[in-house]
Amino acid sequence: MKLTIIETGLVPEPIRGDFEDYPAMFRHLMAGTGAFEFDTVSVVKGEPLPDPDAVEAVLITGSPAGVYDTEAWIGPLADFIRAGAAAGVPQVGICFGHQILAEALGGKVIKSDKGWGVGRHTYEVVACPDFVSEACPATVSAAVSHQDQVVTLPPGAKVVVASDFTPFAGLYYPEAPALSFQCHPEFADDYSAALYALRRPRIGESLTDRALESLEIEGDHARLARWTAEFLSAHRRGH
Repeated sequence: MKLTIIETGLVPEPIRGDFEDYPAMFRHLMAGTGAFEFDTVSVVKGEPLPDPDAVEAVLITGSPAGVYDTEAWIGPLADFIRAGAAAGVPQVGICFGHQILAEALGGKVIKSDKGWGVGRHTYEVVACPDFVSEACPATVSAAVSHQDQVVTLPPGAKVVVASDFTPFAGLYYPEAPALSFQCHPEFADDYSAALYALRRPRIGESLTDRALESLEIEGDHARLARWTAEFLSAHRRGH
């Protein structure tokens, strides 16, 4: 299966030379989970979106943008998501990707008054999706970095993982089909630490320190990668 990665954000310039870009992070995350080929379409760099009928599967990355912002690519991406859903293209969204999937498919996203979500967050597994072959744990933990949140559940979406801070942290759309997570399973700990340190003036001293300390909690990034691979396999077009 070819997974088309829609790049909607760039590693921040001050640390860009120290880390790979987000599509490369996802290629590493998905390595070993299945026979995937990868293609990247960088809408943030002005590349045009493909015809939804011409792609096998899509993954939408994180971004510093909000779904309510005025970047020229945001509206077309929402249209692309709706067209992909109508065509039965399996779509995966991470952070901003999670949010724009929800917004495009009838939900609502806002800048949350809860403030920054950073560090390793732990979520309750509310419902184990039917495509998951392993026994689901009670909780999963993963790195996060966000201010925006999905606040209205889109029609047909089911909550997979949740916390008090992020009630709609993971969503599964059986009919679209789509799977999305607010967290960043593609983030290695060294990248998370560098990102939090860079954003310390915006996040605040105390919250940044707690975020860095929380990275000692074991993450379930590999598990979320397996779930993503199983979702894509189960919803492969024509199956």
